[in-house]
Amino acid sequence: MEIRDLGQLDLNLLVALEALLEERSVSRAAERLYITQSAMSKTLGRLRDLFDDQLFVRRGSGMVPTPRAEQLGLTLPEVLRAVQGMVQPLEFDPLAYKGHMNLLVQGHMGVWFLPSLITKLAQTAPGLKVRAYSRADQPFEQLADGALDFALQVERLQYPKDLEISTLAFAQPVLLARRGHPLEGTEFGIDDVARYPQVALLSTDLSELKFHEGNAAAILEYERRADPHVETDDLQTAVQIVSQTDYLFPAPPMFIEQFNLSRDMVALPLPGVGAFAIKYVAVRHQRVLGSAPHEFFYQQVLELTEEFRHKFGLPDLAELRKLR
Repeated sequence: MEIRDLGQLDLNLLVALEALLEERSVSRAAERLYITQSAMSKTLGRLRDLFDDQLFVRRGSGMVPTPRAEQLGLTLPEVLRAVQGMVQPLEFDPLAYKGHMNLLVQGHMGVWFLPSLITKLAQTAPGLKVRAYSRADQPFEQLADGALDFALQVERLQYPKDLEISTLAFAQPVLLARRGHPLEGTEFGIDDVARYPQVALLSTDLSELKFHEGNAAAILEYERRADPHVETDDLQTAVQIVSQTDYLFPAPPMFIEQFNLSRDMVALPLPGVGAFAIKYVAVRHQRVLGSAPHEFFYQQVLELTEEFRHKFGLPDLAELRKLR
């Protein structure tokens, strides 16, 4: 039988065959499947046509399987169990799970979020491996085709309709500077900031990001005027440059607390942007919404985000509006 012929196969025929093999009686097999004896007799006729074999011959009050039926009986239970396993919900035990997730963590998020996530997963799902990437070509397409399972990033202006976007937290970026920087303790504007070189982690252009409760024009003006002199994908490199020079480094405020940088660095406000904030989001494709391992991983991300919100006092949108 070729694969195109399987579309004509009624799975109920195999269920009936198993009942006939076990009961060796049309009437008893019919009772077991809650159908009439006449319906079971017709089903036996269809089975004989399907396998081109008598399958059963009468002997006394019962039936004796043919060699072909006996051969089918050796594999039929395994086939039916496999089909049953396919249609039953999968049981998921995170402690016993073995698998991996492909995760895109963009911008600053990987530095402060990923180590805590891995620590958490080591306790809740030790067999779950994470492949984390900081950059990816066409990430939305990779989420759709399965090359990526999740993306954690600053919210973009636009997303395809087949992606689900969940808010993780809001944060107000600051300018990190060395202690004793000429701007520390002064009132300054964008002209003052632009006089100092900038260092940035490699990330998406600000024009692609969505800003909340702030002056987007001032933010884009900052990007235009404060073009980074150094771009790097290594946080330690950026920190060392800032701590030893007059470079400025736009970053989330939790950097200073999480990495114990307060002795060497200070957080300066971005001038002229108001109650500006960016939103961190988790992005997943609709194809993973029914997957128990993916849902578990997603819940781990949400729980960890809530811990960060309390630890670093990250505001929600309502709190941001109070700052205006």
